[in-house]
Amino acid sequence: MLVTSRSYAEYEAMFDLKVLPESVLDCCAGGAGFTAEAAARGVDAIAADPAYAKDHAELVDAVRRSLPATAGIVDEHRGSFVWHWYGSPERKDQHRIEAADRFLQDVAAAPERYVAAGLPELPFGDRRFELVLCSHLLFTWADKYDLDWHTAALRELIRVSNAEVRVFPLVQQGAGAPVPWMAELLGRLESLEGVTTEIRKVPYEFQAGANEMLVVTRT
Repeated sequence: MLVTSRSYAEYEAMFDLKVLPESVLDCCAGGAGFTAEAAARGVDAIAADPAYAKDHAELVDAVRRSLPATAGIVDEHRGSFVWHWYGSPERKDQHRIEAADRFLQDVAAAPERYVAAGLPELPFGDRRFELVLCSHLLFTWADKYDLDWHTAALRELIRVSNAEVRVFPLVQQGAGAPVPWMAELLGRLESLEGVTTEIRKVPYEFQAGANEMLVVTRT
């Protein structure tokens, strides 16, 4: 699995973030620079990813090797991507390189912010975080993880959230195919006590048509 590096600016757009709450979980975060930047802004920010079980040298290698690999996915499905947010492939690459550098600096300086864990089981207490973010795992890999896995994963994200879970994008990787069991999944979530769901448009689009996130709210 790739250890992808996305920037704080990408997170702001993907999740339509205007003001961050006091505590945020990024799961599964990969090599993103979001947690480092959020922590620098005074937020209690934690990142979780199975990749953090690697020793530092292995993690550095995995992050660096993933930079050109993610570009390869775009090349393979060139007609399925649009560039109005990034402006150009070179600007996208610059976002990713800077994010990787930010992540690698922070994981070395503050390893306690980076927890080796993955869905559908997380080592955090109930309602630990005000906001939980999940980028490019759920739905993106719906060809590998089925409806039951997604249900368990989202229930776990809801469990550790005190207010809101946001998931982006809502299409599969590559050509951006829709998720065939999305409606059934939303129905399962809506059946949980005190849980509501909303599909919300965001100011970001890279995969053509992938400009919406799932917002799950705990009341």
